[in-house]
Amino acid sequence: MPTDVIMPQMGESIFEGTITKWLKKPGQSVQRDEPLFEISTDKVDAEIPSPASGVLTEVKAAEGSTVAVNTVVAVIAEEGGAASNGSAEAAAPATPPAKPAEAKPASPAAAESAAPKAAAAAPASDATPSAPVNVVMPQMGESIFEGTITKWLKQPGDAVEKDEPLFEISTDKVDAEIPAPESGTLAEIKVQAGATVQINTVVAVIGSGAGVSAGSGAGAAAPAQPEKPEKAKPAAAPAAGEIAETGPPSSERVRSSPLVRRMAKENNLDLAQIPPSGLGGRVTKEDVLGFLSRGGQAAAPAAAATVPTPAEPRRATEAPGKVAAPAALAAVPADIPAEPVPMSRMRSIIAQRMVDSKHTSAHVHTVFKVDMTRIVRIREREKAKYEQRNGVKLTYMPFLARAVIVTLRKMPIVNASMEGASIRYHQHVNLGIAVALDWGLIVPVIQHAEERNFLGVARAIADLAARARSKKLKPEETASGTFTITNPGIFGEQFGTPVINQPEAAIMGVGGLFKEPTVMTDENGGDSIAIRSVIRLTLGFDHRIIDGADAGKFMAEVKKVLENWNEDIG
Repeated sequence: MPTDVIMPQMGESIFEGTITKWLKKPGQSVQRDEPLFEISTDKVDAEIPSPASGVLTEVKAAEGSTVAVNTVVAVIAEEGGAASNGSAEAAAPATPPAKPAEAKPASPAAAESAAPKAAAAAPASDATPSAPVNVVMPQMGESIFEGTITKWLKQPGDAVEKDEPLFEISTDKVDAEIPAPESGTLAEIKVQAGATVQINTVVAVIGSGAGVSAGSGAGAAAPAQPEKPEKAKPAAAPAAGEIAETGPPSSERVRSSPLVRRMAKENNLDLAQIPPSGLGGRVTKEDVLGFLSRGGQAAAPAAAATVPTPAEPRRATEAPGKVAAPAALAAVPADIPAEPVPMSRMRSIIAQRMVDSKHTSAHVHTVFKVDMTRIVRIREREKAKYEQRNGVKLTYMPFLARAVIVTLRKMPIVNASMEGASIRYHQHVNLGIAVALDWGLIVPVIQHAEERNFLGVARAIADLAARARSKKLKPEETASGTFTITNPGIFGEQFGTPVINQPEAAIMGVGGLFKEPTVMTDENGGDSIAIRSVIRLTLGFDHRIIDGADAGKFMAEVKKVLENWNEDIG
């Protein structure tokens, strides 16, 4: 059987590549793993090896062309099959599919409008204007060999555009939206939501607008044909949980993810009014949040409520009982399922890891109260010009992170992990920052955090948190952590008792920031009561490695650094 050669994904944040040179020509023999072509991306230049031995029968993407990952760029046939194609008679069937591809409409909108005409003009058995495109399970990192399809964003018969999100996957490291490798119509879904498959497994097939029914067999083609003229009106009946965007016609629908559409619905926004920054003109979550922060008005008053970011503890200045609840908790879903709902892939992984951690480590917790008044004043004084100067918001998390990093360098026993019957003292501080997502929790890691100054840590936290929420993290960016900070204080809690992130030895939980009356003692021993900004920090530690005395010394040093802050913030 012929083997499709696809444009590989050279990183989770890379969605296309440019073919700079073909190292083989059609008709030449090629061996498996022999360099076949060269590509260039935003990150790397690389030689791509052949996936199989045989004869290069067709090059579908010429040198200099830029194509999306998972696009078929060439075809390799077996030696025997290639030889039989050498005659003029055998070559004839191979040429017709290439001609309609050259005549393909210049834009997805044109293709969509042309599809019904093509379907009506020719029988389904002859409607093969271009070869179907296989959609494969991508490899999301060198150590990842499978993925779980959590949701299909399109259904068979739906029109798709190149680079438009097609399905969502979950792996042990990341969740991600996978874009369509080509424009056309989703002809077939081979792997249903919830299934876990190996990388490079074909999970769906995209056909051209006219030829989609042919790939499904005669039986499937019959009911599909009458629906073709209706494909221009998908917005008339949105799927449950989605919204119909007003303004642009269906052929020009705003590209966005289900999360973004839900945010728009909750805030009564018209996505067509929000400038997109995502790939292929997609409106991202950050675009929506930016639109609201710049004064984008929502019709409902409730839309003005915002949720504090996970990178910043909540400053609870209100009286007890008046702490504002996050907007996401205000509305009760109208369609609560009556039957048990299967766990998502991420939820299952979190559940298993939490139970494993409790069974592995001897968990002990200690809580320290820290006076953050000095840092609060620094932040209030500097935050406006800091963001203008550095392009990143000044939150409390970099202060906490730097205090932890400095202290871990002084006390490496807390920056350690168990390896069998031995203790590994890590040479670098790989600091994990837990980020709350709408669909779970993820811990991106700042590698070699001790090498960064305050500004470097602030930028790393903001970057990792943003890419975690937009599913743009690379698998290696969630690995090799040596210590974790988690911040449940954004919801106003006093403190928590977090579970250790294995195989680390400790985790620090951040409570809410509150104004409290505090007894102050002056240099002469006199006491007075003052209003101070106070936070509670919890250290969860593995008693197999860390004794209570060492845990206390560690937290006392973190407290000292924060209460006597003297580091330049940049």
